[in-house]
Amino acid sequence: MILNRLFCCSIYLCSVCLFGSYAHAAGTLSDNIVNFSSILGYKMQYRVYVPENHGQSKDLPAIFLTDGQWFIKNGDMVGLLDRMISRGSIKPVVAVFVDNRDPENLKNNRRNQQFFCNEKYADFFRAELVPHIRERYRTSVSTNDTAIAGMSFGGLNAACFGLMATDTFGQFGVMSPAMNPVPGLLPAYEKVERLPLRFFLSHGKQRDNERQARKFRSVLASREYEIKYKTVEQGHNWRNWKPLLDDMLLFFFRSD
Repeated sequence: MILNRLFCCSIYLCSVCLFGSYAHAAGTLSDNIVNFSSILGYKMQYRVYVPENHGQSKDLPAIFLTDGQWFIKNGDMVGLLDRMISRGSIKPVVAVFVDNRDPENLKNNRRNQQFFCNEKYADFFRAELVPHIRERYRTSVSTNDTAIAGMSFGGLNAACFGLMATDTFGQFGVMSPAMNPVPGLLPAYEKVERLPLRFFLSHGKQRDNERQARKFRSVLASREYEIKYKTVEQGHNWRNWKPLLDDMLLFFFRSD
């Protein structure tokens, strides 16, 4: 019996050593929230992560993640946010996981029609989703505190928003961007007025849109945008993206 008690205590102490205060500093992830978008003409769903003691805070930064269900399931984004906020690595952040599937038929993923510089999709964020989050969750109205991120076509979408939604977003997570569907995007960046935008840009080295990403990096650098650029050995999968999520969060929301 004594040995059993000692064994249980050692497990508890080891868990404290490994996880520190993480077990005591967990944020909250909502269930799916379904709203009808008058701009898009159909229902959208999303989940919202709020950090611990959110009710005592205001003007928190926010990040919006397209293909949000994959960031939750494959990227362990909720656990990562908990750990980084608990350690003080990043500021407390509200995260909105936007699910691009039809809430009434999850087999119908609308990402291909939404992510290719779709003006209505950008307006949905600008006029409906982001204002609602700012009002409901008391997040900052500053573009410097508001980020959008995605991978593959979602990375393309984030790059599109760098031209289409700069009144709402100031930080853009462009991971493995598949830019071929919008060939005019890079020339548009070369011509448009430069704004104080920040870009986290990443790609793998194994069939991961690396040529397109490098071209985008060159255009951004020529216009003197602030860029955090990362490459990894992996290909077009979560073994590539998941290890980079902490780098992206640190770039956007590092604690002072």
